[in-house]
Amino acid sequence: MKIAIYGYGNLGRGVQAAINQNDDMELVGIFTRRDPATVKAEAPVYAAADIQNFKNDVDVLIICGGSATDLPEMTPALAADFNVVDSFDTHADIPAHFARVDAAAKQSGHTALISCGWDPGMFSVNRLYASAILPQGKDYTFWGKGVSQGHSDAIRRIEGVADARQYTCPVEAAVEAVRSGSQPELTTREKHTRLCYVVAKEGADLAAIERQIKTMPKYFADYDTAVHFISQEELDAHHKGIPHGGKVIRTGQTGSGANHVIEYSLKLDSNPEFTASVLVAYARAIGRLHGRGETGCKTVFDIPPIDLSPLSPDELRAHLL
Repeated sequence: MKIAIYGYGNLGRGVQAAINQNDDMELVGIFTRRDPATVKAEAPVYAAADIQNFKNDVDVLIICGGSATDLPEMTPALAADFNVVDSFDTHADIPAHFARVDAAAKQSGHTALISCGWDPGMFSVNRLYASAILPQGKDYTFWGKGVSQGHSDAIRRIEGVADARQYTCPVEAAVEAVRSGSQPELTTREKHTRLCYVVAKEGADLAAIERQIKTMPKYFADYDTAVHFISQEELDAHHKGIPHGGKVIRTGQTGSGANHVIEYSLKLDSNPEFTASVLVAYARAIGRLHGRGETGCKTVFDIPPIDLSPLSPDELRAHLL
């Protein structure tokens, strides 16, 4: 299967690494908005503007842009000429994004998959399985401990901040309360805390920076937030990675009133590399669905598990069933 990458940041580099682990795939090109001559990669690098010249050379195009401004424009536009996969993760906007991509893909006869990764993505599938199995129950999702790239960027935009990393941390008491099956009602503040490591510019007002972080609407105001000022050297030594993870838990009762807990968890050394690996597995499925004549937009809910694996149905039945 011939795969191409559109966008070459952390996620794009992760996709390249994942393709190298899949013998049934070939990376035929990387398309970037930067000057291709400045990009070092293990595959040919082309200007993003030249993507239309490769319509007949790519089975599936994996789009590695951001959800805020890139993917809402890129995915529908590229679905007009390619089978595409993206990782759009703005949960509230998924229905509208799906509609735009679905219209473009159906009109052109292509197949698309949106919102693929671990949340939305693998967590979504596990929420579906658990709620179908325990219809009388309640879902809980916890994220972390892990770096939030968006929250870290929000801190870096504060005047006087040179660099920053923000970790989302689940409250362990809340996790244990959920695991007990008591189905607690938990507020935002009760489920997660925010841990911030900040490098301040020389002469910056530390108290003002801390106050702006802790009162920032939509990011920190609704959470218990700790701010630690450290040196750039310490941040570089201990906080340069992008780990993440989390848990999806459903508790519920079966017919006799017996209590059950279903839990799916991830602990990731690299958020973008794991997300990329999910994208690559689902790119395989989209290529197969297109080969069977299916068009339009899909989500992880629409993909048969058998289409994710490079193994044959016989091998899956023999070794995994």
